[in-house]
Amino acid sequence: MREARSPSWGAWLVLGAGALLVLAPFYFTFVFGTHQRSSIFNIPPPLWFGDAAAQNLDLLLGSIPFWRNLSISLYVALATTVLNLLFCSAAGYAFALLQFRGREKLFGLVLATMMVPSFLNMIPSFMVMQWLGWLDQPRALYIPAACGALGVFLMRQAALQSVPRELLSAARMDGASEWRVFWSVVLPLLRPALGTLALITFIASWNNFMAPLVVMRAVENYTLPLALRAMQSPNNTEWGALMLGSALALLPLLVVYLFSARKLVAGMAAGAVKG
Repeated sequence: MREARSPSWGAWLVLGAGALLVLAPFYFTFVFGTHQRSSIFNIPPPLWFGDAAAQNLDLLLGSIPFWRNLSISLYVALATTVLNLLFCSAAGYAFALLQFRGREKLFGLVLATMMVPSFLNMIPSFMVMQWLGWLDQPRALYIPAACGALGVFLMRQAALQSVPRELLSAARMDGASEWRVFWSVVLPLLRPALGTLALITFIASWNNFMAPLVVMRAVENYTLPLALRAMQSPNNTEWGALMLGSALALLPLLVVYLFSARKLVAGMAAGAVKG
């Protein structure tokens, strides 16, 4: 059996350079958020934190209703995450462990929707939201995103791998209804995959830009990415305030990711084990 060799110095240099390229934009976002607009475009640019954070915060809060936009983003992301956990886990359980006519064809149709570019749904989604009278309301963002093909696929793979059929048979013999079997037996066994799906969904919803751009109208109802975009103008953009707002928007994602990165990788790997 061959022993694994440790990476060479050249490999470490390449990995280090790649890490710097990935981390540099995040670092400069936080650094530029503490400098005035005039100093950001100096050559060389500022490499360390400045003393204009309070001034930039005042400009940020005067330009957009930042805290309201932040709360709307948080509300939409949490609602989208909870709905995805419920509907995707139920659909994944059905496709994996229930027998019904046309199951494989229907699952193939669900997977086929992953090949449709999301921007193709923008106009139909806008027309439906307009017909329902949901324009400029948060529900127009989280209801259409309540279930996705990727989440259904991950939950199906997790159910195939983690839920013994004997356990389901025993629960049904004890008189448990199908809903009881799903809620009390299946969901606890899917907990690792549910954590992965929650993280993916939360990050995707938090960063979503196109959907709010289509269905939101008033600045006070914007999600945070769209509100920060509204701060930009052709002639007079307060880049320091914009960078500070971007840094504050990044903080929740960085905290969530740092505490959940290992579980995310493990959950994605587990979903690819069994088909």
